[in-house]
Amino acid sequence: MSKLKKTNAMRILDKEKIEYNIMTYSTSDGMNDAISVANKVNELPERVFKTLVLIGKSSELYVCVIPGNEKLSLKKASKLTGEKNIEMLPVNKLLPKTGYIKGGCSPIGMRKKYITYFHESILDLDKVTLSAGHLGTQIIINPKDLIKVSEGIVNDIIQ
Repeated sequence: MSKLKKTNAMRILDKEKIEYNIMTYSTSDGMNDAISVANKVNELPERVFKTLVLIGKSSELYVCVIPGNEKLSLKKASKLTGEKNIEMLPVNKLLPKTGYIKGGCSPIGMRKKYITYFHESILDLDKVTLSAGHLGTQIIINPKDLIKVSEGIVNDIIQ
């Protein structure tokens, strides 16, 4: 069995001495959305958080982390960021801007530090699961540690 390669997110968590566990899942079926991942790792969708990257009219990027079973409110995100218009970053810009690909995007360890918003429901959980920064690998972590290491802001950002 080969050793799991550490991702940027894992290296940062290790450096900060933050406890986490990892879980892997098969990506061969191409189903990598949060609901599918929740089923694959035998977890409730509201505990599997997805990382979404937005771009504002100003060209600034923002990161939103929400439960897998929810939809982001662009209106709320626009208001929080102070951007007149905000939209999802096109998939072809995700890797160059963040260092991550769709389905393998983590709020920890992006190429640059972006303002990161977490949906407030994260505070109701004792652990959350999210991408480790590699397709097929999830991090299981205490939400307070995740918010701290991401320098995140907690707010209502879902529809």
